[in-house]
Amino acid sequence: MKRILIIFLIIILAGCTPQIRSEKKVSKVEDIVDKTMKGMSLDEKISQMLILFYNNDAVDDSLMDTIKNYSPGGFILMKDNITTYDKTLKFVNDIKENSKIVPIISIDQEGGSVQRFNELIDVKPTFIPFMYNLGLTHDEELAKSTGKVMAEELRTIMVNVDFAPAIDIFSNPNNTIIGKRSFGSDADIVSKMGISLAKGLEENKVIPVYKHFPGHGDTDLDSHVELPIVNKSLDELMKFELLPFKAAIDNGAKMIMVGHIAVPNITGDNTPASLSKRAIDILKNDLGYDGLVVTDALNMGALTSGYSNKEIYTKAIQAGCDILLMPSSSKEAISTIKENISEERIDESVRKILRFKFDYLEDNSLDRSYLGSDVHKKIIGKIPS
Repeated sequence: MKRILIIFLIIILAGCTPQIRSEKKVSKVEDIVDKTMKGMSLDEKISQMLILFYNNDAVDDSLMDTIKNYSPGGFILMKDNITTYDKTLKFVNDIKENSKIVPIISIDQEGGSVQRFNELIDVKPTFIPFMYNLGLTHDEELAKSTGKVMAEELRTIMVNVDFAPAIDIFSNPNNTIIGKRSFGSDADIVSKMGISLAKGLEENKVIPVYKHFPGHGDTDLDSHVELPIVNKSLDELMKFELLPFKAAIDNGAKMIMVGHIAVPNITGDNTPASLSKRAIDILKNDLGYDGLVVTDALNMGALTSGYSNKEIYTKAIQAGCDILLMPSSSKEAISTIKENISEERIDESVRKILRFKFDYLEDNSLDRSYLGSDVHKKIIGKIPS
């Protein structure tokens, strides 16, 4: 009897241990967040809400000044930053070494036509086919392995956030901007394959960003140029476009990108979702999302054709976005937000950003031998071309 009681006690304690450890970790992270925020100026707090781009492949005096004085929340690597492998690695390393707070180092690496990393001129990363081709396999393990390949190669330049997967459902044959970037035209396939790819990324230390809420699949306009309009009711979106986002949230999504897409039957006008409190409330309240909300790039025509930079920065944060992606000027963004947004609202997003960073971003570097390796090519070779 005594032995049975001991075994029973061990089982109970074993079951409690993960919860105890989790609570300790949460408490420790909150302590670090509190301490960090107390030592930050208002400018530094606002700067954490920005993911910047810089049109150079080296950290020059101007960029170093921005990093040291403002400590931006992160950077996105674009074509101008990705030249030779060594230069790209040095660019990222210089940003990280001079940042007071661990920065988000992000990239657009989806596969198919969107593979910024493959701009390298001296080394060839593994080429990832379109996600549509991957979707045709219905193979969730292959999708997860593909995410692992992507993560391992991105980690060779210390990327810790990837703006992928696109979980838009390809339902409009005239949609050329999404098209084969999507996993397919079936909501269930898009959900399962997108989540599996994301797991492969995240389990290998690269945080995925699901995009483009509330769904860019049933549009025939390119939001890089003009504003797409989706004339569907909330009920229609809930039964189709929003299904992959709900599935991603249920599977622990940490970052979701809101697209520059108008849904007038829901918002009452043609305000892009990225600037609409009503649209983002659907994400947070109707779908139950409490992670980071990031805008699509703010230099896209869908926004700049109808709004000034100051309106874009202000409206996006008022709508509920936590992170502004690619503002055209970091100093203008900081001064605009300081003028128009309360410190209480700023603190709300900064607390979420810091919690995310201290919880999930870690030293994730790998050596260049992973790039285009035979192991990776063998995995990707299973995807039909």
